[in-house]
Amino acid sequence: MQVLIVADGPGPASALNDALTRLVVDGGDPGRVATEVGRVLDAGVLVTSTDGRVRDGAVPEPVEAALAAGDWTDPSGRFRVERATSTPAPLGAGEVRVVRIVAEGADLARLVACRTSAPFTDGESADLELAAAIAALLITREHAVTGVENKYQADFLRDLLLGRPGPEAYVEEHLEAFDWDLTRPAVVVCAEIDPAAADEGPVSNQQHRQWQERFARAWRQVVREVAAASPLADFSSEVVCLLSVDDADPRGHHVVRRVVDAVTGDKGGGRRSFTVGVSRESTSRADLPRAYAQARRSVEIGRRLRGPGSTTYFDELGVHRLIALVPDPAELQAFASDVLGPLVGTTTEAADLRETLQVLLDTNFNVAEAARLQFFHYNTMRYRVGKLERLLGPLSSDPHLRLDAALALRVLDLVP
Repeated sequence: MQVLIVADGPGPASALNDALTRLVVDGGDPGRVATEVGRVLDAGVLVTSTDGRVRDGAVPEPVEAALAAGDWTDPSGRFRVERATSTPAPLGAGEVRVVRIVAEGADLARLVACRTSAPFTDGESADLELAAAIAALLITREHAVTGVENKYQADFLRDLLLGRPGPEAYVEEHLEAFDWDLTRPAVVVCAEIDPAAADEGPVSNQQHRQWQERFARAWRQVVREVAAASPLADFSSEVVCLLSVDDADPRGHHVVRRVVDAVTGDKGGGRRSFTVGVSRESTSRADLPRAYAQARRSVEIGRRLRGPGSTTYFDELGVHRLIALVPDPAELQAFASDVLGPLVGTTTEAADLRETLQVLLDTNFNVAEAARLQFFHYNTMRYRVGKLERLLGPLSSDPHLRLDAALALRVLDLVP
């Protein structure tokens, strides 16, 4: 395997060479690399994801205090690696140095070295480069092993969610092997990375795969910490997991928010925006296909209603989930145009009248209350009611017409 290390300048071979080589031969992991380098250099050494999610290593208490004082971590624990990626950053009398861990063109992780006593010398910089090379070998090997296991888990979870799990003995055997707990009520959570913005330019398939792999690893790490034994899998375009709920939080708001906030962090380090959909509570394995469909629909409709980066619960969709079942957007647009007429336009006047119509519907056509909510004089609101009825019909006296108008406004939420 060819390993490319990108760091600050070359240096002579260090005494770490033999120790780190033994780690490779003995089947060590990146955490042991961080420990060994930290011991030799008298520094705190961490291995993080490319966006700063800490996965291995530790820092001494004085260094940790200096990092906290310098605001080097966000509330989710993400190390702000971007602050020292190009050049080392000062930390007391020492510095923070970040070395990219790269193998065969793939950006795998970051090696972060922190010391408050003195900057790293050229020779120590070479030690960090060597450690990054060894970490690249170990992470690549780890990915090769876990990749097979993750695919196996994903195939099994997909079968469960699509209602084709196989014989009971087969299911129980796999649940035990994966250490997954499906005995408690749970919600199905789907998370999808949002499409790249137009100003980002074209994005290669390789870049998309790297984003998705990093995204899935982030969810695995967070779910392992927040809700151990929860099934989770990467389905290439979405991450799906089952989060247990209880009587105090049957919709899963608390646990879902903890996970989503931890994965989101402060959005630094190149993290991508993502949209989340959450199903209703599932109380048995037979419920899982229905719950999975609910979570996927929540992602789709939530992104259209609330934009990228939203979290939408199926129970919050209301009539929008029925509207979304209509396969032809043109038919929906025609319905909205038939009911709302000129109010479907893009002019400021059309938008203002739609807002007034929505307030009137919300107040059951109580003109005084609608005027108060829109800060209009009562007579102004009466004039607006008259204008709406001239355009749309007798809204104040025809409940069926009001229902059509309310549905048409909801259609415009999904099909502008």
